[in-house]
Amino acid sequence: MKIGFIGDIIGKPGRKMVARHLKEIREKEGLDFVIANYENASHGFGLTEKNAKELFRCGIDLMTGGNHTWDKKDIFALLDSYPILRPVNYPEGVPGRGMEVVEVKEEKLAIVNLMGYYSMPMVDNPFITIKRVVEKLHEDGVKNIFIDMHAEATSEKRALLMMLKNSVSAIAGTHTHVGSDDLQIFHDVGYITDVGLTGCRDNVIGMEKSVPIKRFLTGLPGRFDVPDKCKKIFQMVIFEIEDGKCKDAYKVKAYDEEEYFVSQRAFKEE
Repeated sequence: MKIGFIGDIIGKPGRKMVARHLKEIREKEGLDFVIANYENASHGFGLTEKNAKELFRCGIDLMTGGNHTWDKKDIFALLDSYPILRPVNYPEGVPGRGMEVVEVKEEKLAIVNLMGYYSMPMVDNPFITIKRVVEKLHEDGVKNIFIDMHAEATSEKRALLMMLKNSVSAIAGTHTHVGSDDLQIFHDVGYITDVGLTGCRDNVIGMEKSVPIKRFLTGLPGRFDVPDKCKKIFQMVIFEIEDGKCKDAYKVKAYDEEEYFVSQRAFKEE
């Protein structure tokens, strides 16, 4: 199976890039399932029902969240009625679910949404949680396992790969909005520290630049906004999975209205 994963979609510019490029990429690359991170999709913070419907119409099959999952009140109803996840390691009793098992090409695929510790909201230990989740999936006969690791610290993402080598199919990092140059297949696990944002590329992590610059100069808070007009980027990593193992992985990008292209190919390492 071939699955595509879009990193953090930032506001309207990000949604426009998904609408512009996803259908073509899905058809030309023969994608069987598309996952995307929604947590910044509605003006940079959270997800509304209107924007959720818009993104699903573009060809996304399931969406994952993160620390901004709860920023829009719509999310509580969406978690019950749409293929939308929140991090699996939120404490017991939190609404929604952090994992979904779907059928893709007559095989089971588990999608797990996990959130790190460093500078994040209160969650259960992500490493203990994911070990239990993966062990249960294996007991249930699920071999194909994809994880969106939503974390600030690159070390947490890398440690997750080291811990889960030979146990899952792919781990893709989100949250920093900055794409990393380390796409690889390590002990049969496709991995990238961060896919990078889909949205404005000429500001500060997808947000209008004046407020973060002022904050760094003065320490004063301000409201972050997504610009209406900007130069845009689309970023997706494609993983080819067979019998639970990642056989190939590559990253595709597109700038504004230009055609998409392959920007990275995974290297294999044991």
